[in-house]
Amino acid sequence: MQILISSELAPYRIGSGQYIFLMAIAFQQPITQKALSEKLLIDKTTTAKAIAKLEAEGYVRREADPNDNRYQLLFLTDAGHKVVPEVQEALGRVKNKTRQGITDDEYDLLIGMLKTVLHNLTNQGEA
Repeated sequence: MQILISSELAPYRIGSGQYIFLMAIAFQQPITQKALSEKLLIDKTTTAKAIAKLEAEGYVRREADPNDNRYQLLFLTDAGHKVVPEVQEALGRVKNKTRQGITDDEYDLLIGMLKTVLHNLTNQGEA
């Protein structure tokens, strides 16, 4: 899937590792980089690299958090807002390819099971 996603997003200069950050910011802006890492369950270093790449491409901008100067809020730029629908369409094409030959119920079961596995892995230390 990552190869297909990379291919679909190449025209927008967004790697398969950055789109998840772009979409999360699009649906929950403003958001701090720390909150973004926590929401996506991705380490801070990886998040910082992805945000830096999106910022360099002109899709994301940072602003100081008026409530706490230690943090910066992440927003989409105009270019970021314009590319989000394109990214959604590209991801939809990939999703449609992955669903071929699978019923809606089977797909929902698969996604549910994968979420359970992810939950189990992220809460491993709490058992």
